[in-house]
Amino acid sequence: MGDPIQLKDEGNKHFQAGDIDKAIECYTSAIKACKDKKVLAVIHRNRSACYLKKENYANAASDASKAIDVDAADIKALYRRCQALEKLGKLDMAFKDVQRCATLEPKNKTFLETLRRLGADIQAKLKTTFSTDSRVQNMFEILLDDEMEKDKREKAANNLIVLSREDAGAERIFQNNGVPLLLNMIETGKPEMILAAVRTLSGMCTGHKARAMAIIHMVGIDKMCSIMAVDNEEIALATCNLFQCVNDSLTGGDHREYGKEEALVLDASKDLKDILLSLLEMVASKKVSGHGRDQALNLLSKNVPRKDKKERDNSRTLFTIDHGLKKILKVCGQVPELPDQLPLTDNTQLIASVLLNKLYDDLKCDPERTNFREICDEYIKAKIDPNNMDKTIHAINAISGLLQGPFDVGNALVGHQGIMEMMVALCGSEREVDQMVAVEALIHASSKMSRASFIITNGVSLLKDIYKKTKNERIKIRALVGLCKLGSAGGDDYSLRQFAEGSTEKLAKQCRKWLCNPQIDTKTRNWAIEGLAYLTNDADVKDDFVEDEPAMKAMFELAKSKDKTVLYSVACTLVNCTNSYEKKEIIPELVQLAKFSKQHVPEQHPKDKKDFIERRVKRLLKAGVTSALAVMVKADNAILTDQTKELLSRVFLALSEDPRDRGIIVAQGGGKALIPLALEGTEAGKVKASHALAKIASISNPEIAFPGERVYEVVRPLVNLLQTDRDGMQNYEALRSLTNLSGFSEKLRVKIVKEHALPEIENYMFEEHDQIRQAATECMCNLVSCKEVQERYLEDGNDKLKLLVLLCGEEDEDIQRAAAGGLAMLTAAQKKLCTKMTKVTTQWLEILQRLCLSTDPRIQHRGLVIVYNMLNSDDSELVKKLIESEMLEILSVIGKAEDNPKRQDPIDVARTCLVKAMDLGLIKPFSNPS
Repeated sequence: MGDPIQLKDEGNKHFQAGDIDKAIECYTSAIKACKDKKVLAVIHRNRSACYLKKENYANAASDASKAIDVDAADIKALYRRCQALEKLGKLDMAFKDVQRCATLEPKNKTFLETLRRLGADIQAKLKTTFSTDSRVQNMFEILLDDEMEKDKREKAANNLIVLSREDAGAERIFQNNGVPLLLNMIETGKPEMILAAVRTLSGMCTGHKARAMAIIHMVGIDKMCSIMAVDNEEIALATCNLFQCVNDSLTGGDHREYGKEEALVLDASKDLKDILLSLLEMVASKKVSGHGRDQALNLLSKNVPRKDKKERDNSRTLFTIDHGLKKILKVCGQVPELPDQLPLTDNTQLIASVLLNKLYDDLKCDPERTNFREICDEYIKAKIDPNNMDKTIHAINAISGLLQGPFDVGNALVGHQGIMEMMVALCGSEREVDQMVAVEALIHASSKMSRASFIITNGVSLLKDIYKKTKNERIKIRALVGLCKLGSAGGDDYSLRQFAEGSTEKLAKQCRKWLCNPQIDTKTRNWAIEGLAYLTNDADVKDDFVEDEPAMKAMFELAKSKDKTVLYSVACTLVNCTNSYEKKEIIPELVQLAKFSKQHVPEQHPKDKKDFIERRVKRLLKAGVTSALAVMVKADNAILTDQTKELLSRVFLALSEDPRDRGIIVAQGGGKALIPLALEGTEAGKVKASHALAKIASISNPEIAFPGERVYEVVRPLVNLLQTDRDGMQNYEALRSLTNLSGFSEKLRVKIVKEHALPEIENYMFEEHDQIRQAATECMCNLVSCKEVQERYLEDGNDKLKLLVLLCGEEDEDIQRAAAGGLAMLTAAQKKLCTKMTKVTTQWLEILQRLCLSTDPRIQHRGLVIVYNMLNSDDSELVKKLIESEMLEILSVIGKAEDNPKRQDPIDVARTCLVKAMDLGLIKPFSNPS
């Protein structure tokens, strides 16, 4: 351990040099080594000054207090604590400290000014507090007065919600008996009052752990669940948001420093566990409405599985499986047509399937997966009863739910002895509900081709029979979708068509007919889209569908409706129509080898060639696909899974392929819709969406394509496309889009730099590919006006400036122009770079002369600007060397040329350079002999 005095002195030196982190290190080491109380007080006082500089006000106040404990009249420590307390919002305590300072030094102007200012601030705060308190009371009086006019009550409710979203306002509501009064509003039972109260509570819980914990104890988790359980979509959604705000605050959304008491007072683990158990109870409770159940499932889906698979702790998922898996399966097994079922919405069962999939996907090892499968197996076995058909179809429907979620678990259950046979037998039942459940299960079970081939052998005739005989439209369309799915089991492989020539087209025609019929209920029309999602694997079906504009528009309208179960089917249909699915590269040599060994070789349909795909994209755009996609992306629902997002991203990328179509995409909101897709979802989906963004951002006006603050959200996805594992086209498009953005505003340039794009852009300036190297150089040219970029070029020990100078000597004129532009801007902004430029390479003068002699007036203009910057650099040696070279002759020739509109810019700069040289006394003006 070092000498404390020496460490303190070292800390002082670092502080004076501006290296605050090193100073803190030295002072901390000195504190550990020091035994002398008085010296210790000085070190604490000094470290307090460091913490003030670092804006760590809690530590600054703590260190100053330790110094004051030793010497109550330590004026520096008192003033530093005053500054820290003021920043922490503790004005009254800060006022006492500066009052003590002013008593010790009554003539110190700084102390007197601070005393006056803090006094005024305290008065203003008191005035605001009393004013806010009276406003809060007034709002509650208006809201709880039944005889008050409706518009006044609405205004008071809105004001209360707005006030709760500010930390100071939320605290005033809380301190003024706000929570009991909000509970009184909820007890009125009026939807508008409940909504206002719940939204106010959400504001109060946001970002404040202590207040959130106090509120859930005052309101009660059971009470919050009962509010979410009501049959009102808006109230259920608002209460779901309240639960989310509480969860976020209790799990890290609050960044306040609570000090030593935090671990004791703010342990939220029990509350979080109670909330989880209550939500699981809601999932299978008959007292909960369909909307409430949806939101309970949504909350579980959002907060139980790990957000990042790198996290080791998946205990919440394991707890949920042990305590709630059977409850979620119960939801999946509900058959709305039977009596005594749980209240559901159109979306509930699909949300439950998505949750099952997320839970299964979050498991880390085989024993955990085995436990999941065993619980499912046990549940299904307990439900299957040959003597009770209602229980049996509940089990089959639960299997359907698993097949739409963790498919492997459902598939294993279907493979159990007797299950598939039971499904086939139920198709022949006299009860329509049995047929409907069995057909749906068959549809979901045939997702894998091997399973489909089994059903083709055993079930196609059965499905055809049901389709022909049943008079119930709902069963008829399900049977048709089953046939559609089986007919498309070969994917887009033309040689693997399952049915006879023309059969798939007939099925698709019937689907389109149902889709366009507004007399049929929405659920049935959704199944028609499900059928098309399978059939559009066939290129003839795709072509027929995009020619049918009413069918396309009907599908887009359904995609915009409240029933979100259709999202995945619509996305699949669009991916098929645009051929934006993942395609395996077919290597000709392997094809020959496969034919020789009599193996199957996939064949491409003639209508899946490029010109047909382009025509389909144009038809979709004309029908308004972009506006439908924009609505689908906004779906704040667990149904919009990462897989669905990836499909939407693929469609957007296909739509934006032709630069002429990008204006339509922007006009219909496609630019804004792409941002969330580029930030969330699967890795492949984010890359596809980012690539589509890059295509749009490279040629669009950012103000129009991404209005308001959204333009700053675009930067990160574009920077991510610069990673070396992305393909060359993605790198190129990203560089072009960043070039466009960086030319738009200083704020955007700063954002690009903050996203750590510079190292990647510099890397591509070394790229062998000419177009990528040009795009990177142009991007850097736009960024060099940013102060931080200039500082990087000023730093020693790198070749950044050398690279830029050498790029000015490239044969490619586009690269030459971009590099010369960047160099001209850098040398104008930083005079030191004029001198540094001559030291990084011996070829600098030759390259500069070449720029000034270029036949391209734009390159010549940039070269001459660099020369002018050097003449203006205050480096007399450099200026002299420049004038003594052939550069003077070049300047004279250009400057003496006649005015020419096409080359006027370089001529004017050359003349300015000659005038500057004359001003410096390096050349004399030409004069005629007398």
